[in-house]
Amino acid sequence: MSKTAGRIRAGIGGWTYEPWEETFYPEDLPKKSQLNYASRQVTAIEINGTFYRLQKPDVFAKWRDDAPDDFVFSIKAPRYLTYRKVLSEAVPSVPRFLASGLSSLGPKLGPILWQLPPTLHFNADDIGAFLEALPHTLDDLPLRHVLEVRHKTFMDPAYVELARKHSVATVFAHTDEFPNFADVSADFVYARLRKTEATQPTGYSKADLDAWSKRAKLWAEGGAPDDLPYVTKTAPPKKPRDVFIYFISGAKERNPAAAKHLLTLI
Repeated sequence: MSKTAGRIRAGIGGWTYEPWEETFYPEDLPKKSQLNYASRQVTAIEINGTFYRLQKPDVFAKWRDDAPDDFVFSIKAPRYLTYRKVLSEAVPSVPRFLASGLSSLGPKLGPILWQLPPTLHFNADDIGAFLEALPHTLDDLPLRHVLEVRHKTFMDPAYVELARKHSVATVFAHTDEFPNFADVSADFVYARLRKTEATQPTGYSKADLDAWSKRAKLWAEGGAPDDLPYVTKTAPPKKPRDVFIYFISGAKERNPAAAKHLLTLI
């Protein structure tokens, strides 16, 4: 990969999942050591627990200390913020979430994922007000935000333009469940690959993972894969971008193997 390319990370959602005790973790590994082990097999983890409840600074600090240097945690924002009929009504509550201890992760704080409900339609005024209110620093740490949009009305050039205006990434979700598109809208790319299969030892076939590694490298170099769907015909400036690829849902027991194999290709 070119030295002018961004960093590609591959990971999983969380680290506590009972079937992983059979397919991922060593047989004699204590549960309290699972994060320590998982964070040395992949290069990023998307934390889902923050979606259901706020955590405390000492919890974030423990996660930080359990993971190696140069590891990154993505944080899924609480559903009480994003699962609304009017997203901008969440703006007053955003500071409380951000102040709950995220900065305790220090340089291991990765993108914040704001997942929208499938019922939320695109409304430029509503979405624009929310995006404009998202801060880009927290206790001197840079913040990166990514929106997971899941209603077909977001497949609109006006949405992409709005996200680019506020430098907020848009999840590319590899799924048939929701509409998706790969228009780059920030200085990083965030993909959630949701089609792992139980019959594949590496989750996706090795040929498919090779294809994803090529897409990841192209994203990292500032390009755009020509085999993914797009809403707009305009591309952002070509410059190096960090890339985050998470294997989420699907045959979850295979997700660590998928992430590990992808890492061997990049």
